[in-house]
Amino acid sequence: MKEKVKKSLEKIAKMLGSDGGSVELVEIDEAKGLVKVRLLGACQGCPMSAMTLKNGIERILKEDVPEVKTVESVD
Repeated sequence: MKEKVKKSLEKIAKMLGSDGGSVELVEIDEAKGLVKVRLLGACQGCPMSAMTLKNGIERILKEDVPEVKTVESVD
């Protein structure tokens, strides 16, 4: 699961990079299907970051890695 999540996050980071942002993997809890990420660059503190997290990052990760149930952002 970890390699699939990393590969998907690389794709997502490229998309976020076009707006000056990025994302990095912090932790995976495979038993819960939980992925913790850190938003970087322009995404950090952006008013739209919650929407980016749920409607962008989480949606794409769930499509690419069906084992993912939820994605959380950490500081």
